[in-house]
Amino acid sequence: MARTDLIQKAKLAEQAERYDDMAECMKKVESELDEICKCVLKLLDDHLIKNASNSESKVFYLKMKGDYYRYLAEVASGENKTNTIESSQQAYQEAFDISKAEMEPTHPIRLGLALNFSVFFYEILNSPEKACELAKQAFDDAIAELDNLQEESYKDSTLIMQLLRDNLTLWTSDNAAEEGEGEEGSKPSN
Repeated sequence: MARTDLIQKAKLAEQAERYDDMAECMKKVESELDEICKCVLKLLDDHLIKNASNSESKVFYLKMKGDYYRYLAEVASGENKTNTIESSQQAYQEAFDISKAEMEPTHPIRLGLALNFSVFFYEILNSPEKACELAKQAFDDAIAELDNLQEESYKDSTLIMQLLRDNLTLWTSDNAAEEGEGEEGSKPSN
């Protein structure tokens, strides 16, 4: 059955409150996602990463590897989830280390990596502090080098910087709201 048909069937099952049928349809779509991600990851490992001729390509492919493992981590469970998360973090970290050593802070690939790696910390590891720290550092480093920004990458770089700033704003306001709720509950009542 085609993916669009499965999604439609899942929506209808949900509306009819037939949650077992809905779950079954979604598992088939999840299986397709798993298959596609594993195919891309195999291409990355077997060909693209090891044959990358420069740091820019290597960072791009390692970021992509981290992204695809992150997608898998969103639907994985148990020990498989733990292994998938570790693989994602390793790929992101390797890319991050190379990008910091060999790329300008305003390079769109380095900024895109920082954006996705920070999302990984926020959404997958549930570590808003680390996510904010990484995003803020990338944004601040890029701002400091804004005068040296290459004209051909100006639009891409500034767009990603805006996304980093938007995430920071959202994450810090979410965190402040959660802290406020916690404090409210602990106040003595009159």
